[in-house]
Amino acid sequence: MGEKNKMIKGQLYDPADSELVELRKQARLTLEQYNSSSIAEPEKREALLKNLLKKSPKNLYIEPPFYCDYGFNIELGENVYMNFNCIFLDVCQITVGNNVLFAPGVQVLTATHPLIAQERNEGLEFAKPIKIGHNCWIGAGVLILPGVTIGDNTTIAAGSVVTKDIPANVLAAGNPCVIKKEL
Repeated sequence: MGEKNKMIKGQLYDPADSELVELRKQARLTLEQYNSSSIAEPEKREALLKNLLKKSPKNLYIEPPFYCDYGFNIELGENVYMNFNCIFLDVCQITVGNNVLFAPGVQVLTATHPLIAQERNEGLEFAKPIKIGHNCWIGAGVLILPGVTIGDNTTIAAGSVVTKDIPANVLAAGNPCVIKKEL
């Protein structure tokens, strides 16, 4: 099994693999163009996102700058809005439902490293997928950590660090993020 397949499956993999290095380079070149594009160039922006992402949903709007590792592991629903400075480390699958709003500075981070220093020093890493349901609002500066699922219709308050799954229909906040009330 190649390093790319191991990466996508959440297994330990070598990020220095030449194929992965090239894929990250291509994503960064595309993002460089996207992040320097003008609001007056919607067709150019749409084409760049179509080239970068797994699919091109209806009514997707991403305010530059936007950053990701690969792009092909990001699956966005329809009517998704991302404000400035969102970062998606898509080492494995990030799935976002329809009608999701991301405030400025949100980080969705699938990538992680072994806890044992000796293993970490070997340069291997792994990832855990993230899923965000439909109709969610993710507040400014939120960090969503590897392996988290956020249920439909949920709001995550600004500055929260989401370390564990959050169910549907709640307001959650804090570090670590916990349920504050049902919606």
